[in-house]
Amino acid sequence: MTFRAVILAFAEWGILLYYLAMQLTNLSLILRAFFSIRSYLDAVRIDRLDTAFETSHYKPITLICPVYNEEAGAVPSVNSLISLRYPEFQVVVVSDGSTDATLERLVKAFKLQPSQRVVRHLLPTQEVRGIYESAYVPNLVVVDKANGGKADALNCGINLARYPLVCCMDGDSLLENDALLRIARPFMDRPDMVASGGVVRPVNGCKITPMGIRGIFLPGSWLARFQIVEYLRAFLFARVGLASLDSMFIVSGAFGVFRKDLVVAAGGFETATIGEDFELVVRLHRCLREWKRPHHITLVPDPVCWTEVPEDFRGLGRQRNRWQRGLLETLWRHRAMCFNPKFGRIGFFSMPYFIFFEALAPIVEVGGYLVFAWSVWTHSLNTPFAILFIYVALLLGVLNSVVAVVLQEISGHRYQGLKAWALLLFAAVAENFGYRQLTLWWRLRGTFDWIRGKDSWGHLKRKGLTAHPAGEGVAPPPQA
Repeated sequence: MTFRAVILAFAEWGILLYYLAMQLTNLSLILRAFFSIRSYLDAVRIDRLDTAFETSHYKPITLICPVYNEEAGAVPSVNSLISLRYPEFQVVVVSDGSTDATLERLVKAFKLQPSQRVVRHLLPTQEVRGIYESAYVPNLVVVDKANGGKADALNCGINLARYPLVCCMDGDSLLENDALLRIARPFMDRPDMVASGGVVRPVNGCKITPMGIRGIFLPGSWLARFQIVEYLRAFLFARVGLASLDSMFIVSGAFGVFRKDLVVAAGGFETATIGEDFELVVRLHRCLREWKRPHHITLVPDPVCWTEVPEDFRGLGRQRNRWQRGLLETLWRHRAMCFNPKFGRIGFFSMPYFIFFEALAPIVEVGGYLVFAWSVWTHSLNTPFAILFIYVALLLGVLNSVVAVVLQEISGHRYQGLKAWALLLFAAVAENFGYRQLTLWWRLRGTFDWIRGKDSWGHLKRKGLTAHPAGEGVAPPPQA
């Protein structure tokens, strides 16, 4: 056997083992998450939310909503926030140097007036140019500040937060009516709870009214449908599986609740990163371990935040590029945690999982496709390798996606009707043939951009949260 053949065989079987380990790990997380979700839903049915929040143990929340040039969706988004069910909460909208009519539309819609409210400088931020409040909506505060990025806007919101819990979200996000009740519940159950994440789903195709979502539909775009499957697999089941192992490593910036005092003690959101949500959670783990304080971070599977996802290839590519750079930046910054006994299962499971199966996945998986193509081109294809590669790389990927969709339908479906379910199952199969490879390419480019030091955020074109025509599978938002 020639040296080249030895190297090729080593690459083939190394890549296969990597694929097999990654897919089986993800499948085990999905299955573990399913049983965790069923157990959670059984507990919720027994102990109703309404009863739980009639006690004096609930903690009031400040919702922080950064907006930048969100004139199309800022007003409906704020309308949905101020109409949420929760005993006591405050909404702080931070206009981060918007250059469009975002601030003007908010002032007009809610009859806002300049306020003399004092800002506590718990965290450094860019200049606050004005604060606005309304006599008609007493729990709403709108801040106009110089542009500093989302992390800076969140820190500004924390400075103005009145309550011990802060809910951080995106400007284009819509929460279901009882989402706050559900995501805040872990803070009532466990005194060592530090952060709680909710489920994020694409809002594309849903019927939007000035008071929020009034009809849940599948979008007409297949690109958006593929992202629904992706969100179910990666954002719901994988993260619930990690949370069930007490290894939760990321709380989505679109919908997450944190203890304000610990966020401030850890230094707030890092402004010099493009993955501020991931970086904060990792830093909280690191700081609390170093301070030797018991803590818990979880994901609650039923409070849903609906957010707009890109429906064009350019916007989606920029988003995945940015996510990859943010992931690599955070892992590199906190690399000392990996396999460090001081950080327990975070150092021995969470950190290696995200390094090997998230950060390095684009390099290894694209490498696998290149090795396969090279073997075919040079007529040196190893038949056992070819069969196993197709099975592990594609069929196991299909299995994971289909299992995620089926388990979602069993445990708490949103899209009703046989046609909607069939379309979602078809998307779960089809996204592995083309869409997955595209996302790998975008993430690979993100890896090279991070190596080159690219740190730009990138513009994401949005349609705005406006009413869409009826699609497939209408279902009203569930109530507590």
